[in-house]
Amino acid sequence: MAVLVTGGAGYIGSHTVVEMLGEGMDVVILDNFSNSKPKALERIREVSGGDFAFEQVDLLDSEGVERVFEKYDIDSVVHFAGLKAVGESVSIPLKYYHNNITGTLVLLETMKRHGTKRLVFSSSATVYGVPKTVPIREDFPLSATNPYGMTKLMIEQILGDLAKAEPDFSISCLRYFNPVGAHKSGLIGEDPTDIPNNLMPYICKVAVGQLEKLSVFGDCYDTHDGTGVRDYIHVVDLAKAHLAAIKETGERKGIDYFNIGTGTGYSVLDIVKTFEKVNGIKVPYVITGPRPGDVGSCYADPSKSERVFGWKAVYGLEEMCRDAYNWQIRNPKGYED
Repeated sequence: MAVLVTGGAGYIGSHTVVEMLGEGMDVVILDNFSNSKPKALERIREVSGGDFAFEQVDLLDSEGVERVFEKYDIDSVVHFAGLKAVGESVSIPLKYYHNNITGTLVLLETMKRHGTKRLVFSSSATVYGVPKTVPIREDFPLSATNPYGMTKLMIEQILGDLAKAEPDFSISCLRYFNPVGAHKSGLIGEDPTDIPNNLMPYICKVAVGQLEKLSVFGDCYDTHDGTGVRDYIHVVDLAKAHLAAIKETGERKGIDYFNIGTGTGYSVLDIVKTFEKVNGIKVPYVITGPRPGDVGSCYADPSKSERVFGWKAVYGLEEMCRDAYNWQIRNPKGYED
């Protein structure tokens, strides 16, 4: 019995596959390389010492997805595949809605036909919209402030409806906060196809001189240094959360939702200063105006994940900064090297 990992060549998917192979799981990766590189597959094998099956298929290709399920005995699915840039989703919303939602529907319909009833879904803390208080619990009101976040929220709704209509389905929605870092080997990591949208890869590119300076959006928030506070989680901790979720999902029916974060908020300047300290390098930055819609603080209450399936983040901010920079200096052009 195999686990199908959609988007398994991507940033979070590749780290999760490494952890799965380390546990002896039989893995099938499905990816269309829209936001990943074939080189990542070689690196997964190198890091893990294991092997897996791979199918280059787009989830919008229903016939291609059907062939994958016919070819392999798939017991469960970890669903990462999807477009994920918040800013881009605002510019081209129809593409995001079509790709993320239609692709998921194709996957779910195929799973249903083949009797595959276990699913771990890559959701996001964006489904909480602008929270009124922190830390954020799973029972907080849900909303979205951009099309990307709305696709995650709509897919969660679809999955909830499916679980009601099909009681044999077992589904876990993992609501990530801010994944950062890389595998300690420096062989797999985050490889943005353009100028990074996220803080840590942007800092890394400034540190190696590929970008001039970091723009810090606002220093007027009600936080300890005025800059925005977020919950950053090491990508290896996040990957391990998926293994715990797969096991827990197989032991129950229905749907459940889990925050995946550290429960600790770090400000933008906390990240910059720790990065400089750990890696012995200066990161030039400039304070600019806050971005519309940004909130001062956003971090998780992850206690439910620990209580239900025994997962807890173990890596700290120094390890996140060290491993992210190690990946960057070993792969200055990402997987193109």
